[in-house]
Amino acid sequence: MRFYYAPGTISLMPHVALIESGRPFTAIRVDEVTKSLDGGGDFRSVNPLGYVPALSLDDGTLLLEAAAIAQFVADLEPMRKLAPPNGTVERAQLQAWLNFLSSELHKGGLGPLFYKDLPEPGKDVFRKRLAARFGRLDERLSRNMYLMGDAFTIADAGLYAMTSWCPRVAFDVGQWPNVGAHHARVAERPSVQRVHEVAGDQSLHCLKSLKG
Repeated sequence: MRFYYAPGTISLMPHVALIESGRPFTAIRVDEVTKSLDGGGDFRSVNPLGYVPALSLDDGTLLLEAAAIAQFVADLEPMRKLAPPNGTVERAQLQAWLNFLSSELHKGGLGPLFYKDLPEPGKDVFRKRLAARFGRLDERLSRNMYLMGDAFTIADAGLYAMTSWCPRVAFDVGQWPNVGAHHARVAERPSVQRVHEVAGDQSLHCLKSLKG
């Protein structure tokens, strides 16, 4: 398998899943600005829209979208328990968290704060939305070590990726201590540390900033 990623993006979630799975894969770094690949080539020949992540399977099948890739990888090694079995209520709950992270935190909150041309009053709308969403997460994590309970899943890697972005957009998560504790807990996993080593200093800087 060939996995295309960029540092400091949601590609961290399936990247962690791949390492946790123990399956062999080749990680290929993508320059988000130029779309060039380490070793040469243009990422748009893989994904015409130019965004990561992407997973190319050995038979040539291409998978896009972080949540879909992470679930596929989790199902390759069910004994690792990165996701509940398909067809269970628990799997539907996991998918609900993945959708919440994607729509409410990523696209509906943190993502717009990266836009330099968006005026501050517009950004304030998204900050208020984020405050409500992080409040829900903090309440959930006050009763559970991880989003699904006591066991780490791919959803926790997704939340970790997004909380890592907060220092980059000057969004302070300090008022939600359980979210911060979750971030620190996930940061200790060897798979996450390995992704940060591969990704380089930018992601490490964001991690240290969040820890304060």
